[in-house]
Parts: sequence; C-alpha cells; structure tokens
Amino acid sequence: MTSKQKAECHAIIHAASAAAGGVGAGLAQIPCSDNVVITPIQITMVISLGKVFGIELLESGAESLLATGLAGTVGRGISQVLVGWIPGVGNAVNASTAAAITESIGWAIAKRFDKETA
Repeated sequence: MTSKQKAECHAIIHAASAAAGGVGAGLAQIPCSDNVVITPIQITMVISLGKVFGIELLESGAESLLATGLAGTVGRGISQVLVGWIPGVGNAVNASTAAAITESIGWAIAKRFDKETA
C-alpha cells in the first residue's frame, strides 16, 4: 500500500468509524436499530476503499465483503442487549463498539484490496 493509498484509506475508514460511533451512541437504547443506518455507512466505506485501489464495486459486492464482519455485528448486538438500555453507559459502549468494528472491518478490507491489486 502506497503512502497516498494509506492516507486515503485512513480518511475513509476514520470518517466511517466516527459516523458509525455517532449513530451507535444516539440509538443505543433501541437494540439493533442502528444497524439500519450503520450498514449503509459501512457499504459506502467499502465502495470508497475499492476506488482507492482501482476496484469498482457494486453495492451487492460491498455487502458480500461486509458479511465477513457479521461476527462483530452479533457481538455488538449482545453488548446492546446487556448494557445498551442503560443511559450514558449504554451510549458509550454502543458508540465505541460500533466505531471499533467499523474500523476493524475497514482496515481488513483495505489490506485485502491491497493484496488483490499488488
């Protein structure tokens, strides 16, 4: 990965993670409601990362790549049920979990794209 590609990936991934964290914080008291908003954020992130590496993806292709992050989504769902309903604590846990999962998925996909185009 070139330094330019890394900088572009950094901007894309961190913007998506921040957006996912914000959504996660705002919708913490309604279990799994944030998935409706976070999934399109992650799809856009994957498509944008593909463009960094010259890979054109349709939404369906991005959705397929996101399926690898399903375990994280399940884990986030469990954390929402356990503490999501507690005001303040639930918001913080949900926000940090949504941001961390989005960040992890983003870098894993960026590394995959880098290997595919190398």
